[in-house]
Amino acid sequence: MSERKILYVEDNEYNRKIVRQLLSRSSCRLIEAADGEAGVAIAQSELPDLILMDVQLPKMSGLDATRRLKADASTSSIPIIVITSYALSGDREKAMGAGASSYLAKPYSPSELLAMVKQFLPDL
Repeated sequence: MSERKILYVEDNEYNRKIVRQLLSRSSCRLIEAADGEAGVAIAQSELPDLILMDVQLPKMSGLDATRRLKADASTSSIPIIVITSYALSGDREKAMGAGASSYLAKPYSPSELLAMVKQFLPDL
């Protein structure tokens, strides 16, 4: 099986570092983008196996980026886990309505994120 790729779209370097360390022991390659526009472009060129998408992003929100990826035939089947620190009532529904496969509220435990990733990539 070819190497699994996970794209993490997150503008906060500290959050990217945590996920980088968390996934460093796995067999996947982590690709990173710091804003929504770059996330969409990288997803379209790299075609990752899974996308972790923050909601609050510069240039394009994570929900808009998710909608754009789900509307594109080349990326529509890639599962997207929307991650947000703005876990208000209705946010899960907004994320799922944008096309997210799953939703995770910050702060989350590393084991919680890893378990969610493994739901989509069980061979990780």
